Amino acid sequence: MKTTIQHLKYSFSVDLSKPLDISIPLSNTDSNPIAWYIEKPEIEPVRFGDWVGKVAEGSSSTNFNNIFFNPHGHGTHTECLGHITKDFYSINQNLKAFFFLAEVISVQPEAVGDDLVITKEQIRQRLSEEAPEAIVIRTLPNEIAKKSRKYSNTNPPYLHEDAAIFVRESGIRHLLIDLPSVDKEHDEGKLLAHKAFWNVNDVNTLNADARLDCSITELIFVPDEIPDGIYLLNLQIASFENDATPSKPVLYKIINTEF
Repeated sequence: MKTTIQHLKYSFSVDLSKPLDISIPLSNTDSNPIAWYIEKPEIEPVRFGDWVGKVAEGSSSTNFNNIFFNPHGHGTHTECLGHITKDFYSINQNLKAFFFLAEVISVQPEAVGDDLVITKEQIRQRLSEEAPEAIVIRTLPNEIAKKSRKYSNTNPPYLHEDAAIFVRESGIRHLLIDLPSVDKEHDEGKLLAHKAFWNVNDVNTLNADARLDCSITELIFVPDEIPDGIYLLNLQIASFENDATPSKPVLYKIINTEF
């Protein structure tokens, strides 16, 4: 279903029948990715005495599950600056638009000591001259194992503070990445990339230009079949009054552009 879209100053077409899902589904299996030292999600039928909320067990006409999970550690999620602030800020209250022009870039993190780091220069070299509203970072090598990796205590790659500042100063408002965090796993609570992207200097008192309507989405997976370039992004979130929510970012290939 080809649809013509007028977005900001651009006019282009997309085929809504051909979504490119870059989220990782949440499951209660060992294939679920895990970060931050927690166990896998739990998805279990409700039980009231002999009654079990599962059609296959015969006592219920419906499947009626409880789900226990952590959005930050169990799969694709989108977060707002409330993730790092003393005061409560909800992703549901602060993310009010859901369609953006996004650029997919592929980056091989550089070795810096014992770390693998995505640098400002790497992003600058790959980003278009006119920065989009959102950036989608695919790290290389792009192993399918990312979809089920157990990240705890593995020191995954991360975004250098200068790179996060560059992304912010480029005007990019939504940052998506295929890692459990934009920051180093063990960083003594500094959270330099988070703070730089959201322009948060003091987690106790927000500065006037803190980026309340900007988001970070982590633990995505961008298949190799999706080439680098500009796409329409639909950033779908669940309506959680929380700093973060499970999310389903979907890309659409742009055709017949009039930029």
